[in-house]
Order: sequence, then structure tokens, then C-alpha cells
Amino acid sequence: MVTARKHPVSRRQGKRARDVRKPLNMRIKPETRRLLDMAAELTGKNLTDFVLDAARQAAQSALLDRAAIPLEGKDYKAFVALLDAPPQPNERLRKSLQTLAPWER
Repeated sequence: MVTARKHPVSRRQGKRARDVRKPLNMRIKPETRRLLDMAAELTGKNLTDFVLDAARQAAQSALLDRAAIPLEGKDYKAFVALLDAPPQPNERLRKSLQTLAPWER
């Protein structure tokens, strides 16, 4: 749930206020820390950037997975009809069906 800010940010303070960072402290097992350190190094990121990127992606994915698009009446029926209709044959679909999956090569 999104809540309103307690103290509105003025235009003059806007950029500076958005750049403020707040700490996030975690206790993790040593083996998890080693795993994160290795992955961060392999991707050329520092640990903070690696963890923040992964957490941001997971948060966005969790929110998008639960997004609802409300449809009613005629719109809902049209949407369901599109889902139930088989795809129309086209060159791209034919090529896709004839291409081996990477694990079958």
C-alpha cells in the first residue's frame, strides 16, 4: 500500500531529498555471504549494488505477479474470447514450431 509523505518535498529540495539513502541491515549465514560475494564479483558489481538490484527485481516481480486488471462486461468477454481463440498460423509461429529447443540440439 502506498502512503502519502508526512513532509512534502519542495522543488528546491526535491533532487537532494530523493538521493538520500537509508541503511538496510541484514544478518546472513556465512555461506550465503560467500555466494553473494562471488556472484557480485562475477557480475562486476559491488555487493551493495548486486543485492539491491536483485532485491529490486524480486520486488517488482512480486508486485507485477499480483497486479489486477479489472475488466467488466463486454471488455471481459472480449478478453476471454482472445484467450480462448487459437493462434492464427503465421510464418513466425511456423518457424518457432520447427525450431529445436536449445536442450534438444
